[in-house]
Amino acid sequence: MAELFDCSDPEQRETGIASAVSAVKGGRLIVMPTDTVYGIGADAFDSDAVAALLAAKGRGRDMPVPVLVGSWHTITGLVYSVPQSAKELIRAFWPGALSLVVHQAPSLHWDLGDANGTVMVRMPLHPVAIELLREVGPMAVSSANISGRSAAVTAAQAREQLGDLVEVYLEAGPSEQQAASTIVDLTGAHPRVLRQGPVSLEAIATVLGVEQASLLTETD
Repeated sequence: MAELFDCSDPEQRETGIASAVSAVKGGRLIVMPTDTVYGIGADAFDSDAVAALLAAKGRGRDMPVPVLVGSWHTITGLVYSVPQSAKELIRAFWPGALSLVVHQAPSLHWDLGDANGTVMVRMPLHPVAIELLREVGPMAVSSANISGRSAAVTAAQAREQLGDLVEVYLEAGPSEQQAASTIVDLTGAHPRVLRQGPVSLEAIATVLGVEQASLLTETD
């Protein structure tokens, strides 16, 4: 039976995070608040749990699950190398609503879907999410909704869609941004924005010292 914890209450927050940690480490699914929208999460290194996450959303392997991290430094263990552009964007926008697509470290034993050697990573700007991530390590996290339906901006909305497929729901009120993160692909010769969101094209172009138009253009 799914449990929902109100993280505005200190006692429920402590119990809820402990329950979420236990669930994730046990290969089960949880719903957590982030600064963008609520996320459905699993241990990134538990392929069965990630498969259950995709099944709960009704989502195929062709849409691999992003990874959330609890510190700036975690990314160095997940990627093949950290491009200078990634360092600049991380310094400017993490924790926050910016996701980066990078080449993953070849030594990693995980299965996030058909990611073709890449991984999308983000450090969320939310105290509950950060506390949880620092307890359990990198988590595979996707928006907490059934594929094709509106992303949940509260845990209660997520529970309406996902029900008992999720073991623990952490409620922390409405998400601040209520919009999915901006995505920048750093796997090609030049950075490219795949999805525009709370972090603006102008802000990214300024940090990278490039023209905005170049971020939207396919390059060889």
